[in-house]
Amino acid sequence: MFASVINWFEERLKLGETLGPSMTHSVPTSARWWYVFGSMTLTIFMLQIVTGICLSLVYVPSADEAYASLEYLNYRQHMGWFLRGMHVWGSHLMIAFMTIHMIQVFLYGAFKYPRELTWIVGVLLFLCTLAMGFTGQVLRWDQDAYWGLGVGMAMAGRVPFIGPELVYFVLGGPIIGGEALSRFFALHVFVIPGTLIMLIGAHLLLVIKCGINEAPTPGHLVNKATYRETYEKEVHKRGMPFFPNAAGRDMIACGIVIFLVFFCAAMFGPAGPNGEPDPTLIHTAPRPDFYFQSIFAVLALLPPYMETFLIMAFPVLALGVLILLPFISGDGEKSWKRRPFSVIFVIFLLLVLGSLTYLGYKSPWSPIMDAWSGIPTPTQYVQGRSPLELQGALIIQNKQCRNCHMLEGRGGQRGPELDFVATRLTRDELIRQVVQGGGNMPAYGKHLSPSEVTALVSFLMTLHPEWEHEPGAEESNVPRPTTGP
Repeated sequence: MFASVINWFEERLKLGETLGPSMTHSVPTSARWWYVFGSMTLTIFMLQIVTGICLSLVYVPSADEAYASLEYLNYRQHMGWFLRGMHVWGSHLMIAFMTIHMIQVFLYGAFKYPRELTWIVGVLLFLCTLAMGFTGQVLRWDQDAYWGLGVGMAMAGRVPFIGPELVYFVLGGPIIGGEALSRFFALHVFVIPGTLIMLIGAHLLLVIKCGINEAPTPGHLVNKATYRETYEKEVHKRGMPFFPNAAGRDMIACGIVIFLVFFCAAMFGPAGPNGEPDPTLIHTAPRPDFYFQSIFAVLALLPPYMETFLIMAFPVLALGVLILLPFISGDGEKSWKRRPFSVIFVIFLLLVLGSLTYLGYKSPWSPIMDAWSGIPTPTQYVQGRSPLELQGALIIQNKQCRNCHMLEGRGGQRGPELDFVATRLTRDELIRQVVQGGGNMPAYGKHLSPSEVTALVSFLMTLHPEWEHEPGAEESNVPRPTTGP
């Protein structure tokens, strides 16, 4: 009866004709255990889809109810904590195994001819996987999510020409709120998974069409004129069918990775949520997931003048190198034993990322809150000021604003210098920044009274150059700054 059912479907769908060649195509006999990480990553992605669908039945993508729905999953829904744990650890392991897979592909020279496009699609898959991890953290809608999104949008805001518009489009408004959560829910559930599915389909098709890369042999160079013909002859002569020979190892590896997801979920449980998102909580120490800890460490430890280059130039440069790699080094030696520079680069990269990840757990989110309270306000900034402006100078001193901001080069470095701040922001923009916060700055609306905000902004509006006209300046109409502030 079972055979009759199978034959009934086969007569109508012709699955044997469609899937048969893909399942039985020959692969090199050297394709062994180092080649299973791609299948492991695909297995986790399928598991993520299943657990994500289950979670979406309970999760409420609303700013007022998202946190409560996660609390419900953790403590009230039967096995909800385990389901969340599977989804969280599936995300961690998916990024980890994809990273290992890319390193293996790089060391084995599988990005060379004729698999350039396979490599490029793999790079795009890696970027989408990181985007899935980031948007998933935002959906936790806790303190880590709120401040992580704030830092991410501060980075996006520095994109030349379109930065502010990009931030407004992603958040759906000028501040982080319910509209932003809805958009990230759509990205995490629909847009990015759909993109991943299309890229995975293209990646698998390219693997079948271009063949699985053979284990490189030292001294066997890639010659674009003869490689395909030589590869086809070797596979036809000494190859093995993908199913069941190579597929057997993949199935064992997939079973291991499913066990790892179950084990981590049962032992360590889900991540968060860690406190309801509240921009008025100044004393907070949010941390991103491990795969973004290195970026967090760099942003926390580097001086501010280097942040713009790091945020803008380095990602573009790194992505450009990854995409151009198969065109720069598309032939020649494949074996990592004959490519010492590639091995040294991988070791160096892993050491840097590992060190930065460790420092990410140790680096400060904000300065010590009494670090700069003893620095007096420079005299020239308070001379000739009105009583209201002097009150604002006292507020800056008493509220320890210089923990994060410098005056005359003295103070914290987490925020921009306050010298000449009135030339960068209008009075309304200063009020909004103080009350609502933005970027790395908390919101002080609940920590300052309206009169204190007014006094503070009045003092900040005096921080601009004082211009004077020297003799002859009227004729040229060119103002000349004084040496004072």
